[in-house]
Amino acid sequence: MDPDSAADVSRVPHGGDGDDGVVDFSANTNPRRPPGAAATYDAAFGPATRYPDDGYADYRAAAADYVDCDPGEVVPTAGGLAALRLAFGVTVAPGDSVLVPEPSFGEYDREIRLQGATPVAVAHDEILEADPAEYAAAVVCTPNNPTGEAADPEALRAYLADCRAADTALVVDEAFLDFTDRPSLAGEPGAVVARSLTKMFGLPGLRAGFAVATGGLGDRLDAARPTWGLSVPAAGVGAYCMRQSAFVEETKARVGAERARMRDRLEPEFEVYPSDAPFLLLGVDGDVDALLAHARERGFALRDARTFPTLDSHVRVAVRLPEENDALVEALSEFA
Repeated sequence: MDPDSAADVSRVPHGGDGDDGVVDFSANTNPRRPPGAAATYDAAFGPATRYPDDGYADYRAAAADYVDCDPGEVVPTAGGLAALRLAFGVTVAPGDSVLVPEPSFGEYDREIRLQGATPVAVAHDEILEADPAEYAAAVVCTPNNPTGEAADPEALRAYLADCRAADTALVVDEAFLDFTDRPSLAGEPGAVVARSLTKMFGLPGLRAGFAVATGGLGDRLDAARPTWGLSVPAAGVGAYCMRQSAFVEETKARVGAERARMRDRLEPEFEVYPSDAPFLLLGVDGDVDALLAHARERGFALRDARTFPTLDSHVRVAVRLPEENDALVEALSEFA
């Protein structure tokens, strides 16, 4: 991290509403958790009286199985954002430039600037066509947040080849990829994959994730990671959750069906963006502030997507449980 840049970088707005009186559609986390996760958390209390085993062998093995890579390529982190910070920390230096999609997750811009580097924005649907030469790194978010579309696997692999030829690291944020059937780039030379357990397993406060990279890039990631960077409960619950394949498949099926059902009911009153993620981006033909207030009065928190660059009349809504989705759609239809 560049000390001279830290004072000039501000915080980034995110979804998530702490008001227990509303149903939170502003954060894209699973409203359900794997059966047995709470018991696993409780069982970690005793072992938490000791330092974690810094090797995290069981967590690495579970993560490797989850994304189909070698356990030695997995670097445990306290969430997907910690994986991104680590990725930029070992690939980006002061004065560098980094390609980033726009609109997309706001933390890319912040983390790159904290390294003393400059983010260079490219339209999210054109990022795989951008020339990576002369950039220290390029970032792809798949599925992209907040628009929702996943990158075409063949196009993504072709772009990784371009990045390798240009000696440019490709940082791939796969925080929502486990809601799709698309393959991970984990284990591919030249790529740093960042994964989060927050979204699929509905545990944002646990702070569990990981990065994956090979060769010298993987060695640098592992050397730079904080010692004991993953708590005992996070490591235990994370490993347990990643082995719950039936839960993952049920969640993917539910989200896919509900997302399609919500789209059918929200169009044409709203512009609904194509999505492979557990959320929908809506273009609003009207007063966004009034819509947000209308939704909250009826017990729903939405994500004001105007905080994303290039979006000036949009909200993002999570895909939750069927009865919650029905109630939200009814409230939004009242406004439209």
